[in-house]
This record gives sequence, C-alpha cells and structure tokens, in this order.
Amino acid sequence: MNACFLSQNQNSDPRQYCQLNNSMPLLRLFFDGQSDMHADFRLSRASFNALMDAIGREADHGWGPEIACLVFLFWLASGTSYRVVSRAFDMPWTSVHRAIHTTSSKVASLFAQTVHHPSEQEMVNVGAGFARLAGSAAFSRVAGSIDGCHVRVKPPARDADCYLNRKLFYSVQLQAVVDHTAKFIDVCVGYTGSVHDSRVLKNSPLYLERKYPPPGYFLIGDGGYPCLSYPITLMTPYRQPLRNQLQAAYNSRLTKARVVVERAFGILKTRWRAIFLKALEVDIRYVPEVILCCTILHNICLSQGDVLDVLDDEDGIAGAAGEEHPEREAAPPGTVSGAQERDRLAGLCCAPQDHDYI
Repeated sequence: MNACFLSQNQNSDPRQYCQLNNSMPLLRLFFDGQSDMHADFRLSRASFNALMDAIGREADHGWGPEIACLVFLFWLASGTSYRVVSRAFDMPWTSVHRAIHTTSSKVASLFAQTVHHPSEQEMVNVGAGFARLAGSAAFSRVAGSIDGCHVRVKPPARDADCYLNRKLFYSVQLQAVVDHTAKFIDVCVGYTGSVHDSRVLKNSPLYLERKYPPPGYFLIGDGGYPCLSYPITLMTPYRQPLRNQLQAAYNSRLTKARVVVERAFGILKTRWRAIFLKALEVDIRYVPEVILCCTILHNICLSQGDVLDVLDDEDGIAGAAGEEHPEREAAPPGTVSGAQERDRLAGLCCAPQDHDYI
C-alpha cells in the first residue's frame, strides 16, 4: 500500500486439525449450501466463492481459509467484538483474532487487481455510461466521479483533535473515484477527519502521479473541489448564484452523472453498515486496511451482480451516503483553472443532441 493506505470437507487437508462445532447456527447456514448468506455475512454465495477463488483455498492454519473468511465477514457485518465472534463460531478468541487479521491482509492484497483504472478500451464504455447518466453527449469524456466520505472512528488519545471533522465527530476519510456502474476505480484512505476534501485530493497519488484521468478525459466532482484543467482535469458545478440557463443546464447534467459516487457510498454503507454507521472500534492503525477491504469486497460483489438496493434497506442509510461540503477552498498553487473547459461543456449541454450515447 502507499501513503494513502495511511473447503466444506473438514478432513480434506491434514493441517485442518481444529474441531468445528457444526451445530453453531452460522456454520449450519454455510454448510447447507442453500441458505442466503446476506443477513449474517452481507454477500451472496457467488460473491463468497469469487472471493475465495481470488484469495486462494489453500489452508495455512488449522481452521482453513473458508472458515477464516467467514469469521472475517461476520466481524465486518456485525461490527462486534472478537469475543462475541468467538462465541458465535465456538472458536477460541485467539483463533478469531488471527482469522480476522490474516484474512483482511489477504483481501487487501487483492487491491491492485480489483480496484484499478479502466483500460484504454474500457474508457469508451465508461464515457458512454456517464453520458447516459447525464443525458448529454457532452459528458462522454467523463472518466469517473470523485467524492469523499467520513468513517467514524475511536480516535487515539494523542492527536485526537486531528480526527475531529467539521460535523464534530471523529473520522478517517475515504476518497474514491467510481465509474458509471458505481465500481471503485481509485481509492485513497487514511487522512484524518479535519483535512479538507480538496487537500486530501491534492496529496493523493491520483493527483500527484497524474496518471488518471487519461488525456482528453476528465473527472467530475461536487462543489467541495476546485475546477481544474491541470495537473488533473476535474469539472465541478458553477457556484450560486448562477448567471444564466446555460450554467443551470450544465449543473443539472453534471449532478445526474456525479451522484453515482454517492450511490457507491450508499451501497458500501448499506452492506457494511456496522463499519460505516458507527464508530469503528479497532486500533487506528488498522482502520485504513478495514476500509480498503470493504471497497475491494464491494467491487467483487458488483462483478457477481450482488448489489444491495440502498432504498430497500434500513432507514437513514441512503441519506447518509452523500456528504455536505464546506465552502470550496481556493485552487492550490501550480494549478490551472478549468473554468474555460467548463464553459465549453456548458455550451455543449445546450447544443442539439443526437443521442448516440444511448
């Protein structure tokens, strides 16, 4: 990580020497092969199998990788203590601790192959997807939608104020870029809650390495970000009061395309609500890895068609997906404004459309 990552046959392997208590409800549910796993593990069997294929099924300790993965997923889904997980699986506390940390490391190792920028060939589909969302071919060169969210944490006693955000709770930030399908394609996690969104962006590899978006494409974001054409191209809304109908049309189209990132956060918080909707009670050094694992699992679930409808889940989660932003900070030194490019896009929004992006 970089600076932003501030078998059912128990006798199939001679090393699987630990004795499972198959009478435990969670294990009965898993081994029957038919029951829905969403309630307790927050993903489908297809998603679970895809995850196991990715991290490998070779046993590296007595309980086996599938059981270790179940323990990890149940912990993520419930947000409870290791001792409660220990009782739920009838496993020693030390085994639960090892299973959770071993599996989280394996899942985190999937980051590069699971959360990555689209290929040159895929960019055409990404752009067309954003044009459909916006309802305008002017947005056919959008490479992704960027936003950030705050994950509640129990701050360390030292430097606790650094974690206090503008809404007066302690948090660690997740900056993410998603494509038109709500898939995470770039993630930066670990900055403390007191840091402004635009500063997280400025210090992220996305900004510093300038590898994305590719030439001719641009990102879209909300008013918390500066409008830029260099070092990356990032289009944001016009600020109120709007001067004309052209700006209003542009803002409306941009919002329709941009909100896919809020949908991604909403799905993430719906699936892992115990992680994202209450303070994460782990060592602060472990928080970035846990959040990163959630984004990786999100993408694996999407690949299996395993999508939780935010609107059909518990009250309040959908509303928690988006974050209000403070006044936009001035563009940092060494940048070039994207105002001229934004004006050009606004003009295209009101031009006659042939709808070939549908």
